[in-house]
Amino acid sequence: MTDLMSRVLSRRTARTSDAAAPERPRESTWRLCRELSPLLRLLILTQLAFNIGFFAVLPFLAEHLGTAIGMAGWLVGFVLGLRTFSQQGLFVVGGWLVDRYGVRPVVLAGCVLRVAGFAWLGFAESSWTVIGAVLVIGFAAALFSPAVESEVARQAVAWEEDGHGPRTRVLALFSVAGQAGAFVGPLLGALLLAVDFRTACLAGAAVFVLVLAGHLWLMPQHIPGRVRVRERGGARILLRNRRFLALCCAYGTYLLAYNQLYLALPDEVQRAAGSQAPLSWLFALSSVLVVFTQLPVTRWAGDRLDLHRSMTAGLLLIASGFAVVAAARPTGWTGATGLLPAAGFVILLTVGQMLVVPAARAWVPDLAEEGRLGLYMGALSSVSGLIVLAGSAATGFLLDLGLPAAVPWLVLAAVPALAVAVLPRREKGAGTAA
Repeated sequence: MTDLMSRVLSRRTARTSDAAAPERPRESTWRLCRELSPLLRLLILTQLAFNIGFFAVLPFLAEHLGTAIGMAGWLVGFVLGLRTFSQQGLFVVGGWLVDRYGVRPVVLAGCVLRVAGFAWLGFAESSWTVIGAVLVIGFAAALFSPAVESEVARQAVAWEEDGHGPRTRVLALFSVAGQAGAFVGPLLGALLLAVDFRTACLAGAAVFVLVLAGHLWLMPQHIPGRVRVRERGGARILLRNRRFLALCCAYGTYLLAYNQLYLALPDEVQRAAGSQAPLSWLFALSSVLVVFTQLPVTRWAGDRLDLHRSMTAGLLLIASGFAVVAAARPTGWTGATGLLPAAGFVILLTVGQMLVVPAARAWVPDLAEEGRLGLYMGALSSVSGLIVLAGSAATGFLLDLGLPAAVPWLVLAAVPALAVAVLPRREKGAGTAA
């Protein structure tokens, strides 16, 4: 316990001293990358490649299942839900495996499964073979992502403690890499679909072959400072960690809000424009904002806000995005003018995301039990995913009730606003949130 307290206090001292230091010269993405350790650069490039391979295939899966395979609409939705469950729902399993066996074997296993899953999906021609391939693809991410995310968080803490600046800068760069991959992946997939869906799947598999080779070559067998936990009981301690569970609940409301890009926003765009064609431009707007402004936003927040205030500001911005649409709905605007509230929602949601995501990931190491960071990072995603699952069902029901146009958006605005009260409070005497 004494070691754990001294570790947390040293982190707080590092953050406090960093905030008091003279203003640093304006940095570029490349300058920040050069400051990072080779392992951090590998993990961040891995996130970029991971999302390129993933988004080269998955955005086009629903259409392929409905047209080429001939699945009914309900079965397509079921398959997509299985993929989400086998990924997000099992993150906590992947995190536990990382703590027990280390980062390298879990990442390598995830890469092998992802290669096999994409190759299988490319040749799958029946419902059951598609379901098998999708489950393998999802579980591969449930291994891969917690391993990478937990080690990036741990390395970001070490980077902060060495006096380089707030850990959120590293985690922001990790988010930028992910969004860049999410932007490039669909463009690559669209080009490959000019041949066929199988080609897109095999190209996605090829990306993960490259990731696998890179980790076999560059990932160390043992990462200094990483302690493997052999004893059991971590889950029981986690479930009694009220501060961590409070963070999960608040983070889950952000993910529920983000999920409205795929649930509530398409209905609003359809109403305003008469089709969902502008959706692709709004998604591109979100990705471009993250790629080009995530680091400046994080630097600004790191100089002025602690983790608690950063998440508070982000959640309130997200709430205001829903409120913008709610305020505009009674006007009945259509056409280009009618799309302005939707664009405002996307911008405010994205800026809120840029504050919430790095702060939440940076907060987990302070709340996690020693040696169980993988379990806690996985649980952050899994618990939040359960909140999204329940919340999305409730949102769909709300949208179908035929209520006045502004009411569903006002309810959605209230969720992240109320989540501010759920955030764990700062400890007395702490210079920053923990």
